[in-house]
Amino acid sequence: MINRILLFDRLFNRDKLCRFTFHPVITRMSSNTNNESIHSAAIHEIHEIPMDAIIRPLIPVLDEKKVKSLMETIKTEESIEKVPPIDVLWVVGSEGGNYYFSFGGCHRFEANKRLNRPFIRAKLIRSTLDDIKVYLGSSMPDLK
Repeated sequence: MINRILLFDRLFNRDKLCRFTFHPVITRMSSNTNNESIHSAAIHEIHEIPMDAIIRPLIPVLDEKKVKSLMETIKTEESIEKVPPIDVLWVVGSEGGNYYFSFGGCHRFEANKRLNRPFIRAKLIRSTLDDIKVYLGSSMPDLK
């Protein structure tokens, strides 16, 4: 099943975090129920999210062998579905801006980044500003 998510119009607020409103990007339904996180187990839609739309506020600790292994696995479009999508928390700011946070999936994100992929497969988890504050605490930016 093909669905569409809208994603465009990049704006930067004073904290230099990306804000996005929507523009079409193709997505699909997940048929693989293995390797799912507790957060996204009930979510079956897989979206292709622009890499530059994702805010990753935590510095990753990477295992280089794991990144290289993932790069080898996903180097072709046919093999990319062998790797589970990352979880992305989707938050609407106080003035309607859309923000996409990812706190896990650092090896998958880095493998896609090194392969110069413009998009990454992800499950969108609708979240709140309070959810993000749990992760960021007093470092929480003013999301508009």
